[in-house]
Amino acid sequence: MGAEMKIIVFSDSHRELDGMRKVVRREKPDYVFHLGDHDSDAEQISREFQLLPVAMVRGNCDGWGDTPLSLTLTLGGKRFFLCHGHTYGVKSGLLRVIYAAREQNADILLFGHTHEAYYECLNEGTDSELYVLNPGSCGYGRKPTYGRIVLEPGNRIEIGYHTI
Repeated sequence: MGAEMKIIVFSDSHRELDGMRKVVRREKPDYVFHLGDHDSDAEQISREFQLLPVAMVRGNCDGWGDTPLSLTLTLGGKRFFLCHGHTYGVKSGLLRVIYAAREQNADILLFGHTHEAYYECLNEGTDSELYVLNPGSCGYGRKPTYGRIVLEPGNRIEIGYHTI
């Protein structure tokens, strides 16, 4: 990978678009991932920022549309597994969603649903390293949050969550 790549991660926007717009304008990302609840919010961001690629998955509040429940994609040499988390029972524990990410050979697992921001690196520094990020909710609470991932040259990753 030659240049730095910045990815912004939103989840659980629940029709609160102002924070998402603010973050996109401030961060100027190369990509946006939306982890569900409400995928229509991600579609709206895609319409407003037409040159910005937006990938999304369906959450438990998104009905039965065409948006997938999970998505695996590769950017900047890293493999991402995106899901909302409700189908893996993330409110009861992360084991099932971690297994799903491992089955997809993911380097980075992204999920939402709990409305609580969370970050951990499993098996750090080993061949089985897995970054796990829940960006929290960008649409609920007094302190809405989002995730930021920066893929840097030399295989370095900066990852975490931030308050909008």
